[in-house]
Amino acid sequence: MKAVVWHGLGDIRLDDVPEPTIKDPYDAIVRITTSAICGTDLHFVRGTMPGLQEGRILGHEAVGVVEEVGSGVRNLRPGDRVVVPSTVACGTCSYCRAGYYAQCDNANPQGRLAGTTFFGGPEAAGGLDGLQAEYARVPFAHVGLVPLPDTVDDAQAILLSDIYPTAWFGARLAEIGDGDTVAVMGAGPVGQAAIACARLQGAGRIILVDGVADRLEVARSQHAETVDFNTEDPVEAVRELTGGIGVDRVIEAVGVDAERPRRGPAAEALREQAEQFDHERAEAAPQQNPDKNPDKNPDGDPWVPGDAPSLAARWSVQMVAKAGTIGTVGVYPPQVQHYPFGEAFMKNLTLKSGNCNHRRYVPTLVSLVADGRLDPTPLVTRWGDTQDAVEAYRRFDRREAGWTKVALGVSDQGSVAPGLGEAAGTGAATTAGSPGPSAEAMAHQVRRHTKH
Repeated sequence: MKAVVWHGLGDIRLDDVPEPTIKDPYDAIVRITTSAICGTDLHFVRGTMPGLQEGRILGHEAVGVVEEVGSGVRNLRPGDRVVVPSTVACGTCSYCRAGYYAQCDNANPQGRLAGTTFFGGPEAAGGLDGLQAEYARVPFAHVGLVPLPDTVDDAQAILLSDIYPTAWFGARLAEIGDGDTVAVMGAGPVGQAAIACARLQGAGRIILVDGVADRLEVARSQHAETVDFNTEDPVEAVRELTGGIGVDRVIEAVGVDAERPRRGPAAEALREQAEQFDHERAEAAPQQNPDKNPDKNPDGDPWVPGDAPSLAARWSVQMVAKAGTIGTVGVYPPQVQHYPFGEAFMKNLTLKSGNCNHRRYVPTLVSLVADGRLDPTPLVTRWGDTQDAVEAYRRFDRREAGWTKVALGVSDQGSVAPGLGEAAGTGAATTAGSPGPSAEAMAHQVRRHTKH
């Protein structure tokens, strides 16, 4: 079968690999109809998350159709259409039964003290092959796989595999309540989804901070207030927007690949900290992509780690009000050692973080989409074919305009095409709402008023 395979820093390829087989009674084989590229995948290619084994299939987001089940899987049958949660959990240990699926005692072969197990990750995360492939083996399928109604199409469902559960989890960590003013750090896929999730959980105002114009525009289409850190100091801007107090809650959806502002007052303010950030990057990514030839890559170096690993954390602590809460879902691997604890301590902040307990939230999110209360479709800004996966990685890595979230169509057989779900495109007010009048319509109105 075809699969996207990691061969080293800056080196991913579309390879022919053996099809997976049932290895355990609780396994299932899923034929993937849609997969996606996540910012976490970029960590492996950039070098900010070490330990990936050469030959590992990448990817941890997928929608598909069950092809085969092990003898222990009693609740699924071949032909069932499912979404695959990104993390793996047994469903029987005390952590799973308490809803902490990301801390399952049994999923990780490294033992009970090991961390979260997820698809397409390093050996420390279970060493499982990923989901950017034609077929995938899913352990503990009787617990992990979530059935999908035909009213939820592939474009909606792919975002329920990881992006929306993580955003929902981030809003829960941040303890968002009715009327809260919330800052979202980062306008990547999780940050975009966090706008809808924060609103559904009661947020009164949502302020999103990023430095990429195209992504800020996507956030504005969801009616978030936006701050461009390349044109203004984000901490000062947020304080000004909140009467000098700061926000009540922050969802930090950036993590270790945070980047310094390239211009503007924030860039000037951080100039003296350049050496500190360089030290942090060397610590976060001790091995970096050696292929940085500008002649070979005229659009800029690919696979380069963020140059300010602690900046999103620092800004979060600075812009939240005293006694506020920060929920961090941006990825920070174990080698990252820097966090502004002193400032957080002096402000009596509550800090919560961690990997999403996907299986806890996916069924609820499927129901919200099926009911038309949530339509995640607008966040899929690019569709590609598996054959174009490597190029899609490059464009997503460079944050090119229009490449906020990339989905990969793997197979049409058994999928529900984008726009064909019963609730697809309703754009419930939690997401994009209704678009404003087009320029053409505005011009027509002007002509009408001029005539009269």
